[in-house]
Amino acid sequence: MLIEGLPLWIAATNSWLVAPSGPGGECVLIDAPPDPGAILSRLEEHGLRLVALLNTHGHVDHVGGVSEVVHAQEHPDEIPVHIHDADRHMLLDPIGTSGGFGQFLEAEGLELRPPELVYGLDDGQQVSGAGMTFTAIHTPGHTKGSVCFLMEVEGEGSILFSGDHLFAGSIGRTDLPGGSYDELMASMAEKILPLADDVQVLPGHGPVTDVGRERRTNPFLLELQADTGTAPSGLWTPS
Repeated sequence: MLIEGLPLWIAATNSWLVAPSGPGGECVLIDAPPDPGAILSRLEEHGLRLVALLNTHGHVDHVGGVSEVVHAQEHPDEIPVHIHDADRHMLLDPIGTSGGFGQFLEAEGLELRPPELVYGLDDGQQVSGAGMTFTAIHTPGHTKGSVCFLMEVEGEGSILFSGDHLFAGSIGRTDLPGGSYDELMASMAEKILPLADDVQVLPGHGPVTDVGRERRTNPFLLELQADTGTAPSGLWTPS
């Protein structure tokens, strides 16, 4: 299996390529920053065929390259794009919903026509692509539609693509429109802390970590556990 993170654009946003059979096969992309040329070049270098695109949330540094990446494929009308309905408007209008960052998209002349196939995501919904299954975990707080994706890898455990919800040693900011610290921490307590310690965390920015490390060392999670008087363990199961 090939899992490769591409830190792109001005915020070094991680775009994750996930290809179960490695180079030369099908792949799924998680988030597409407004640097589509780098993503397309990497797909070509690996000989990968994109079959689905999953978005952790709608901020422009995660969705600004979605349209161009999709429209560059041989059959763009066959590529499903998934995003939570609460953030769908940001994907469909990245310039109008990104404030001052919209000028960067216009200056770069990116393809911004919405993809043909845009689907919503529900909490616990399973999304398939390239023979893989990802479980969407709705974790509002960074945005109303923030989602983490949990993937089970046979023989290798579980991987959580955490977007801007959880980082190594930190959490996503909550001071932007749609953000809420209380919501983010409630999502963390209900959906993330109960995951097993060995779940790898591949975030939207920064290095890879795991749930156990964050449970033990992340100051935000330590405070949350102190406030609740618990240190949950085990594996969250979608209802």
